[in-house]
Amino acid sequence: MTVQQRLQGLYLITDETLTPGDKLASCVRQSILGGCRILQYRDKGSRPDARRQQSRLLQTLCRKNNVTFIINDDINLACEIGADGIHLGRQDLDPKAARRQAGADTIIGVSCYNNLDRAIDAERHGADYVAFGSFFPSAIKPDAVHAEINLLVQARQRLTIPIVAIGGITRVNGKELVDAGADMLAVISAVFGQNNVKSAATGFQPLFTRPNGHGS
Repeated sequence: MTVQQRLQGLYLITDETLTPGDKLASCVRQSILGGCRILQYRDKGSRPDARRQQSRLLQTLCRKNNVTFIINDDINLACEIGADGIHLGRQDLDPKAARRQAGADTIIGVSCYNNLDRAIDAERHGADYVAFGSFFPSAIKPDAVHAEINLLVQARQRLTIPIVAIGGITRVNGKELVDAGADMLAVISAVFGQNNVKSAATGFQPLFTRPNGHGS
């Protein structure tokens, strides 16, 4: 399976509040059963040893189920455990520097917010995917930069790498993002904040079905 084939579908991001340490593995396991294709481990507050332990556990779950495992921000941790990829934010390394450190086979994603030029530059410097948003209000990041849906249309015309949409995405509003050009929908609370994580993840799967009956 190529990198572009792996980077399609439901992209879930862990959260220290919604997926605390004692519930993390079970929540992720249920999300995988529901159709999660990409999992990003995001934890800004735990101790390094706890983050290392959690990331190794999640990586094992993901590998057993053919789910792409991404580490948020921490390229040293990603390299240490051999994660599938690293996701870079505004304050992190540029893709070229990340590639030198992580190696040719590591998937590199870059947050581009509402900035198409940043995405074009990221692709030019070796990013494997870019993320735009926030498209809708988000309780997780209430002060996030807002992006217009038409940005996805423009990005699809200018980029050849996969695109992630993020920010307040639900089963109700996600379809228009896919139709506009998103290959992946990055979701937190609409899956991990629900009582039935598996069912919530499953509910997103029809959004990635194209009119011809094939998946995205």
